Amino acid sequence: MYDDYKLTIGFAPTRRLMYDPEHALKNKREIRKRIGGLALPGVEIADIDWLNEEGLLIDTGDVSKVAGHFISKGVNALFMPHCNYGTEEVVAMLGKKMGVPFLLYGPRDAAPPGDGARIRQTDTQCGLFPSSKALQRYGVPFTYIENSAVESKIFAEGFDLFQRAATVANKTKGMRVGSLGSRPKPFLCVMYNEAELLEKFGIEIVPIGINDVVAAVAEKLGKHAGDVGDVVEELRGQADIGGANPEIVKKHAALRLVIFDFAKKHNLDAIGGECWTAFPGTMGIVPCAAFGDICNRGLPIGCETDVLGAVSMAMLQAASRGEGRPFCADLTVRHPDDDNAELLWHCGPFPVGAARTDARATRTDNHGQWELARGKMTIARLDELNGNYSLLAGEGEAVEGPPTNGTYCWFKVGDWPEWEKKIMYGPYIHHVAGMHGHWGNVLGEAKRYLGYEIDLMR
Repeated sequence: MYDDYKLTIGFAPTRRLMYDPEHALKNKREIRKRIGGLALPGVEIADIDWLNEEGLLIDTGDVSKVAGHFISKGVNALFMPHCNYGTEEVVAMLGKKMGVPFLLYGPRDAAPPGDGARIRQTDTQCGLFPSSKALQRYGVPFTYIENSAVESKIFAEGFDLFQRAATVANKTKGMRVGSLGSRPKPFLCVMYNEAELLEKFGIEIVPIGINDVVAAVAEKLGKHAGDVGDVVEELRGQADIGGANPEIVKKHAALRLVIFDFAKKHNLDAIGGECWTAFPGTMGIVPCAAFGDICNRGLPIGCETDVLGAVSMAMLQAASRGEGRPFCADLTVRHPDDDNAELLWHCGPFPVGAARTDARATRTDNHGQWELARGKMTIARLDELNGNYSLLAGEGEAVEGPPTNGTYCWFKVGDWPEWEKKIMYGPYIHHVAGMHGHWGNVLGEAKRYLGYEIDLMR
């Protein structure tokens, strides 16, 4: 799983020559040890200990050598801690050459000595200010961790945020999204600009013909009936499918296999899929439950050919570095007793792995029937109007509410009327991506590297 979210952080600590080298080396060792313990699964650190006796980048003449080494190591994020005042020239030059998410930090210094010997001090914070200005001069976006102790909670949370934001940025740039069929005719709201997505974000749309999928499903049902049967047994272990038509369940199982075949063939990160307008006449099914099963296995797929919705799902999943299971929901009904809660609903495509475990999930012929687990949750929506892209992201909690059909949860926030106004007046629609956990700050930090505007809601 983590190979899909590979992050290699180039560790290039710096110092200024006129300051005490021993103190700088002590800071370097402490920072390197700390990030080794904080690195998330699948995150690697590339060092520059080979560069000189100190393993510190000081001289502008070494910048090209370090950049070449990092590129050869597949570095796609950069951390340049200031181990004393630092050297702003190398910071800006390496940041520009690499063009990857950049982390700036320096450890908090002790109080100055009383004897006035300022030359012995590191002045780390002082050097961070000019380095930040140099990065801005060079057009290098960066993340900054507050001047704090290496062992502090502030540093730990900041480094975690950077790892996740860099993952979202790297995953979004160059994302490949399948467009399975065309949008439903009445749905003007899911329109998108394919060329703009490629030009602005490097997101490439890969068309997938419904007829090709239907033909591949028929082949699965015939030549690969054993594989289809294995999927059916897996589904039986996840939910009660006793009331569903066995032939329809087989078609759903075959469709899951086919979608993953297409995703592997075209290296897809997400899919916006046509559903109720195309499949009933071509396969005799509505693929809602199959879409939920696909999401449950880690491939975001949005309903009603909502490509931007699928991108939003993939961004949320990247924030969790592949551990979360996002879903595509309609904003539908306000809670009857709580003005700050809203029904997130769709007719069956939520991943069963995110469902409540204290109630048995069931499937009808085409739809999942379960409530998502209670607890912390984030919803997000990347959208566009007049060429301007913005992301709605906000955190809340899945709470108790009246039961309903399909797949659903009641989502409570601090001030729903403000959310409603933002969605109404902003460039957003009724489709949102959702996922358990709090990921709003990660998406907010990723904007530095992706260039969208953001509406962070509470």
